[in-house]
Amino acid sequence: MTDKMKVNVTSEFGELEGVIVHTPGLEVEEMTPETAKRALYSDILNLSVASEEYSQLKGVLSQVSKCYEVTDLLAEILKTDQVRQDLLQEICFQENAYEILPDLLDLKSPELARQLIQGVPIKRNNLTRYLSQERFSLWPLHNFLFTRDASMSFCDEVVIGKMANTVRDREALIMEAIFKNHPGIEATTLNSQKPGNIPVSKNISIEGGDFQVARKDVLVIGTGIRTSTQGIDFILESIKAKKEPIRHVLIQELPDMPESFIHLDMVFTFLDRDACMVYEPLILGTTRYHTIHIQIENGEVTKIEEEKNLVKALKKLGIDMEPIYCGGRNDNWTQEREQWHSGANFFAIAPGQIIGYERNVNTVEELNKHGFEVIKAKNIIDGTSQIPTNKKCVITIAGSELARGGGGARCMTMPFRRKNVQW
Repeated sequence: MTDKMKVNVTSEFGELEGVIVHTPGLEVEEMTPETAKRALYSDILNLSVASEEYSQLKGVLSQVSKCYEVTDLLAEILKTDQVRQDLLQEICFQENAYEILPDLLDLKSPELARQLIQGVPIKRNNLTRYLSQERFSLWPLHNFLFTRDASMSFCDEVVIGKMANTVRDREALIMEAIFKNHPGIEATTLNSQKPGNIPVSKNISIEGGDFQVARKDVLVIGTGIRTSTQGIDFILESIKAKKEPIRHVLIQELPDMPESFIHLDMVFTFLDRDACMVYEPLILGTTRYHTIHIQIENGEVTKIEEEKNLVKALKKLGIDMEPIYCGGRNDNWTQEREQWHSGANFFAIAPGQIIGYERNVNTVEELNKHGFEVIKAKNIIDGTSQIPTNKKCVITIAGSELARGGGGARCMTMPFRRKNVQW
């Protein structure tokens, strides 16, 4: 990375200019059926197949934007002795692994970056470690291919996630270190664990899958098993501290079950200025899950009220979205099946130009009915197809294996720079 890029994200669908990804590596395979649950997986992925599918996502992203790998960015910042010392101290303290700190400090930066993500094997050089049932002193980051969750961009800031599960805490530490120290990125970070003058609660959790930027003045945030109400209150306090003109936060309550409802972006994603993908039974149907609008003006909450649903709440704010149904309109079972495999989880590379799984055939067909040209990612990569200029399209990537990991294209991308959208 040579030119310094300033963080700027004022919508979910502005033309993409900078994105961070993590191609799945050995960390995905370093689990057993017994440890998969601890790693937050319900199944074990085949790395060779998942990597081939992931290459389609990265291949498209690399054609439209600057695309950076977490491992490369991490290796670059670890060349600075103070950054290396500070990050390793924090990781080893947090994971009760101080005994391996000297060994880690001696590693060359690329190897250290690899081990921090793929795991640090345990050295069986005393009785405790010899008898230990553990395989690693620092466990692999099995979920880091879902780069969305550990950090989230909003305007010129990056909110550092407070992960709901401690097995993912290191992801947030790494992303914060990258955004604070990489010479090619200009960003201000906001961290609920280092809040400055912002009040915090011990029950805070917030992950990027629940955090969506509708417009510069409108955030949409889900609350459920991964993002707590206290996490959203921290965001509200940070907005209040800026004492800006009117700002809006729309909150969508999510069920605890099934696990496919883990984040808001599994049931709702923005596609364009005037279109969104929804899992209709939850977002538009009659449910007991609240949709709440909070308005903030000049540092004070001036309104907090319940809305009928997310789409209607956005329309009141001048964001008129046509909902497109995950799984199509014909069959509730089909909607449920495709939502399970991230059928509502799309990533926009530009207004009306989105990436998603080809396996969700009814969802893709429904998009096509709404004017989205269907293009296979592999055809864009090999040059037999082109991304049309200023036309709606859905670029489909293979996802027979990746989808089993519990996330889609939005989950696997962390955009930190987009062009502003003209409304």
